[in-house]
Amino acid sequence: MAAPVSKGDELELHVDSLAYGGNGVARLNGFVVFVRRGLPGDTVRATVTKVKRGFAEATATEVVTAGAPRVDAPCEHYPACGGCRFQDLAYEAQIAAKQEQVRDALVRIGRVADPPLEAILPAESQFHYRNKLEYSFTDTPRGAALGFHRAGRWDEVLEVERCWLTTELGNAIRATVRDWAQEEGLPAFDQDSQTGYLRHLVVREGRNTGQALVQLVTAPGDLQGADRLVDVLRAFPEVRSIQWAVNDSPAEVTNLPTNLLWGDEAIEEELLGLRYRVRPNAFLQTNTAMAERLYELAIDYAELTGDETVYDLYCGIGSIGLSMASRALTVWGVEISEESVACAIENAGLNGVTNAAFFAGEVGRSLDQLAERAGPPDLVVVDPPRAGLSGKALRALARLEAPRIVYVSCNPTTLAGNVKDLVGDWGYTLVRTRPVDMFPHTPHVESVSLLARVEQ
Repeated sequence: MAAPVSKGDELELHVDSLAYGGNGVARLNGFVVFVRRGLPGDTVRATVTKVKRGFAEATATEVVTAGAPRVDAPCEHYPACGGCRFQDLAYEAQIAAKQEQVRDALVRIGRVADPPLEAILPAESQFHYRNKLEYSFTDTPRGAALGFHRAGRWDEVLEVERCWLTTELGNAIRATVRDWAQEEGLPAFDQDSQTGYLRHLVVREGRNTGQALVQLVTAPGDLQGADRLVDVLRAFPEVRSIQWAVNDSPAEVTNLPTNLLWGDEAIEEELLGLRYRVRPNAFLQTNTAMAERLYELAIDYAELTGDETVYDLYCGIGSIGLSMASRALTVWGVEISEESVACAIENAGLNGVTNAAFFAGEVGRSLDQLAERAGPPDLVVVDPPRAGLSGKALRALARLEAPRIVYVSCNPTTLAGNVKDLVGDWGYTLVRTRPVDMFPHTPHVESVSLLARVEQ
């Protein structure tokens, strides 16, 4: 059947729910239309921007009838800035929508008719919760400035005066680097023409240690004013590491080899009483307080007695595995990033953990060899990237026949797809799932699930 709408059509639509990714879901005679800036309960006037065979996309241009519970957004850059999507949606409605997204994914994709879903764990803080932010440089009449991409735009950066997701320290560091760039007369990199120099600024904070790391990313070329940059940043006692990376590719990336301009190679963070060394490219959950709640939930689901062999897959810097080590016999971590594995090994030593070992390797190719060395696991913890477990990784995991799997997910749709395969093809049952809101005002939702192998 042909789509009942065309690009450019103006429609009046009632938004029923939020899809994963943050767009509203409306239906026109049964045909699904995803509405950007459409909130559940709203009736909106929207312009169709894209038409596919099974759905269309539209952007709300006017709220005809407001049904969603709204609040005043505190940020002066909202909604132009693409960093937050839902500052004007009451927080209770945000977490209710995220809870429903996880439920819907498990029912629709995971084929779990009645998901064992527990109440979402709300964020401890609705603002100032991020311990890491990446800013893009942009040219203004005053010179280079820093901000985020405008909502829905990859080619335009909006200068930010105050970001509500970082701390006062984070905002002050960004403003100081902006002032330095303008004093030096350094131009921002233009993504369209691939000209200019300053590309990104990354600020990482150890929220429980009071330490900060600053990373500047530029195009190739000598760093003019490097000594002055170090001087102005050293004025912040929290700054312990200042690093510089060069990006010579068209891609907008910050995960690059770095040069130490001043200070330590890494900063430290503390989670659940353990210290972690964090280098520029190491992965660490970006909401420190909620990372602790997430790990506590994973530990609770694991039900360790002290006799278990635990595999920690996609282990990052070892934060989940090390937090479980005191409750297990042994922990074995696997992670593809060699830098993260080096951090994990260092972190084990830093905390005096002697029953955990970490290895660099691709999960799908490493598990047979790990099983030969470590023996079969009693528990497997997986914390995969947003794409979830690939087919190869999932099959390798399933062949281990671990009695229990604790699955930490940052994407309910890929979690649901993996659950469908583990339940339908490999003899597991979904025992518990709890969503966790680590990123208020954004579409993202984490969750922790427990899967148990059915006795054959």
